[in-house]
Amino acid sequence: MASVTSSELMAKIVSLCKRRGFIFQSSEIYGGLNSCYDYGPLGAELKNNLKQSWMNAMVREHDNIEGLDSSILMHPKIWEASGHVANFVDPLVDCKTCKGRFRADQLEMATCGLKPSKTPKTCGGEFTEARSFNLMFKTFMGALEDQSAVVYLRPETAQGIYVNFLNVMSTSRQKIPFGIAQIGKAFRNEITPGNFIFRTREFEQMEMQYFVKPGQDEAELERWKEIRLKWHLDLGLKANKLRFHQHGPKELAHYAKAAFDIQYEFPFGWQEIEGLHNRSDFDLGNHQQASSKKLGVFDEETKSTYTPYIIETSVGCDRVLLTTLVDAYDEETMAGDDEGPRVVLRLSPKIAPVKAVVLPLMKKEGLPERAEKIMADLRKNWRVQYDESGSIGKRYRRADEAGTPFAITVDQEAGTVTVRERDSMKQERISESNVVEYLRKFLN
Repeated sequence: MASVTSSELMAKIVSLCKRRGFIFQSSEIYGGLNSCYDYGPLGAELKNNLKQSWMNAMVREHDNIEGLDSSILMHPKIWEASGHVANFVDPLVDCKTCKGRFRADQLEMATCGLKPSKTPKTCGGEFTEARSFNLMFKTFMGALEDQSAVVYLRPETAQGIYVNFLNVMSTSRQKIPFGIAQIGKAFRNEITPGNFIFRTREFEQMEMQYFVKPGQDEAELERWKEIRLKWHLDLGLKANKLRFHQHGPKELAHYAKAAFDIQYEFPFGWQEIEGLHNRSDFDLGNHQQASSKKLGVFDEETKSTYTPYIIETSVGCDRVLLTTLVDAYDEETMAGDDEGPRVVLRLSPKIAPVKAVVLPLMKKEGLPERAEKIMADLRKNWRVQYDESGSIGKRYRRADEAGTPFAITVDQEAGTVTVRERDSMKQERISESNVVEYLRKFLN
């Protein structure tokens, strides 16, 4: 890649996302809403591909993991039992100079409101004493807005899994060990969101909770660490940009017996993209006590009842999407090219939003008709695009920037087309009738 600074790289990615229809600022025509984003045509497709890959890796590839789609709004006592009402807090400080509000434990990642080139730790501002700030969004259900009508937008999807534990186990006839997987929206009133879509107030989680017998939890955590790291590598992420970070005693969440993060080296440093936690019997035990409903499992071998331990894998879909964009972004200087560096997203073909673009060399001599026939065949299998505007070089550039792995050029040579591969730019002439089978070798 051409030499760029970390801040320049993020700015380039944000610009590309707007220009090519990956991600837009939410409510942009009204000035935007801070830390909220809309996914455009390519972004929605990429996000769907990531979610499908995750769900396949969980439910399709394991016969003891079931899917779930639980409600965003749940009984408020769930959040009391889970510890979120009391413990789901961040330390908040106010700057008396710029009037900004910041997380006291992440001042080095924030920017000063009056001096954007400096952090709140180095700008010379005076802070208030830190105080606890609960991250849950509160709203009201029903006609009255009083304490009895308070409900919360869920800050995680996991609790919907825990309260449905017995429902899923009995209806799917599963036995311990087994898992429940869910993809869904979550909401956190972050004090200092930022770094584009890395930390937002509305986001999508992909979580799997794996229920095991006590005593098997440590081995299962190690097993799932390997499984989950492999999934990220299979997305095409660079191995040298990934690592595990183990939580120390002061980092552990209130529910965790042990915890590891899968971190990626972003332009703004090593940051978590997935968390793996040994939650012990904290969640089912608390819900059992608060609801007075038995959530234990009877062991036929020992003739005793136990509360399962839980191994959690929780990955942010938006964070992984940003990770794939950062990891795939490249600029390549082309000899003799006066249009500047070639910008290319080297996305893995399995997650690329558009798999191929079909390019008639000219708008005459029957070339558009042949191209449309190829399009019709490809659409039966993948998301593809048609582009007949501009020079062939500019059309290649547009496809490269969108991460499209293959470009199919239809020219005057009857019965054949040219297939160009995005990363190597190598071209191969193949039979027009063999395009689908040719791409299937790479895309399936």
